[in-house]
Amino acid sequence: MNKQERVSSIQMSMLFLFFMTGSSIVIVPASLTNFAGNGAWISLIIASATGMLLLSGILYLNRRAPELSLVEQSRAVLGNGLTLVLLLPFTCVLFWNIAGIVIEIGTFFKSTMLKETPTYAVNTMFFITIAMTALAGIEVIARMAAVLMSLMFGFIILVWILVAGLYHPEYLLPIMPDGVRPILSAAYVVYGFPYSELIVFSIILPFVHKEDKSKLGKQMYLALLINALTLIASVISSIMVLGPLSGSLKYSLYQLARLIYFQETIERVESVIGFSLIIGFYFKASILLLILIKVMKELLRLENERLIVFPLAFICLLLSVTTYTQESELTEIVNTTWPLITNLAYILPFLLILLVTFIRFHMKKHKNQQF
Repeated sequence: MNKQERVSSIQMSMLFLFFMTGSSIVIVPASLTNFAGNGAWISLIIASATGMLLLSGILYLNRRAPELSLVEQSRAVLGNGLTLVLLLPFTCVLFWNIAGIVIEIGTFFKSTMLKETPTYAVNTMFFITIAMTALAGIEVIARMAAVLMSLMFGFIILVWILVAGLYHPEYLLPIMPDGVRPILSAAYVVYGFPYSELIVFSIILPFVHKEDKSKLGKQMYLALLINALTLIASVISSIMVLGPLSGSLKYSLYQLARLIYFQETIERVESVIGFSLIIGFYFKASILLLILIKVMKELLRLENERLIVFPLAFICLLLSVTTYTQESELTEIVNTTWPLITNLAYILPFLLILLVTFIRFHMKKHKNQQF
């Protein structure tokens, strides 16, 4: 994790796609369908459009200062004092964000495959793996992404294909049985997770090679589009197979995998599918921990961030085993509180930095034109 580390724009876009799709592909379809019913895919379109707007803001800041992360850009335009005030909540929520992802991993294992395994054992194992991955640095993570992302998306597409015989297109109707309000509520939920979280990705954009900066925008827009299409396809496939049950059964894609049966030769493949989906959780948590390490290094002006990798991972582990003791508490937080928290801790500082940068740039441009 040195300053000299660099990745290509394609690798950064793959990391971004993994970051946006990793945990959401497991959690979003069921929770979204529970809110919006058959109109869940419309909610995804609305939320992903908002994500595109946020991404355009991130890329604008990156074009203005390609070598600066969000922390450094904030220092440049707002000063050190205001930066600390704005990004202290940002950092605290990052701790919570990482812990929440691993809590979901533990919950997924507990309710599907490893029912007798204590949650703290699963969380500890994952945090050791995540810390070692973050310690390896962004170049190693980017090289891993190509293989692991192919594995995850390959299994997702395989599930869609193998359950094709169970599709009932008539389950998609009516599209809006309860009007527009549930669709907007669901859009707000999925905006909070995962689309508002993409702001934190601006911390690691400076790692892209200088010669690849011109290609970064198009590739990241494409990655976000693939993410939206994947989530929409997962929602539609779960509705066509599970019908009214699609909103009440957690982990829709895993539930679809349990239904796979092909001439007594392909069946009971949900464990393989489940472990492939866990890759997404693991990768997102690794990227978030890398981002947290980078933020702490820049806020505290540390020379060597490697020293804080395991302490930060240990703090997140403690949060993951003490924050929520009931699964219903986490579900309530994700569906109601999390969008508000990310708006205050992630979106608000980002918008302020973006606004001040935009005003300063255009004032400077106007002044140069006068002379």
